[in-house]
Amino acid sequence: MRIFNILKKGKKNSNPTTDNGVLGPTFLEEIVEHISNPTKLHSHEWRRRLKTKTGQTFFEIKYYGQLHSDYKNLIVETDFAPSKIIAVDTNDKSEYLLFDGCNHGYNAMFCDKYSDEQINNRIPDKIYVDEKGNSKFELIISTYSGIDYEDEFRDEVDSNGEIELINEKKVDLEKVKRNGFDTLQIWGFDKDGTKIEIVSEELA
Repeated sequence: MRIFNILKKGKKNSNPTTDNGVLGPTFLEEIVEHISNPTKLHSHEWRRRLKTKTGQTFFEIKYYGQLHSDYKNLIVETDFAPSKIIAVDTNDKSEYLLFDGCNHGYNAMFCDKYSDEQINNRIPDKIYVDEKGNSKFELIISTYSGIDYEDEFRDEVDSNGEIELINEKKVDLEKVKRNGFDTLQIWGFDKDGTKIEIVSEELA
């Protein structure tokens, strides 16, 4: 796990909303909304606010993983396996997968192979609580896609438009582009509007 430094990333985008043409993770597309007047939005960054179809914007977070030894607000992997993070609707307790380190990101798709035990034995049963005792947050999610999949995998795409991942499954290239991001950040805002970084990982 490498902590992401936003200051090292590329040029900012001055759009009035987060609609900058970058496509984000397929598994999040039905539960997010644009953000008006985003600050420091980068040209290869997908950024959205988590929001359910019923309009809910406050969530608890359940996770498999541990808190970073130095940056105690950050959820990170364990020695056994990558993290798995789920948002829970505080009203109806519906659950939404935010990140699965065994399946999401460039490294998980093309570099790091995990056993069935690692994949299946990660129970996200810890409730995230910040250092002030807050456990409910509005959530902002950013992924960054700086990988040129068209160039890197041009010779590996089959006649169906699919490429083979490290786990030997074949996936549509367009889906790989969206879920094979190289960086992930998740920010939480408590009831007072205080911002805290919950996830910050480089995945390539």
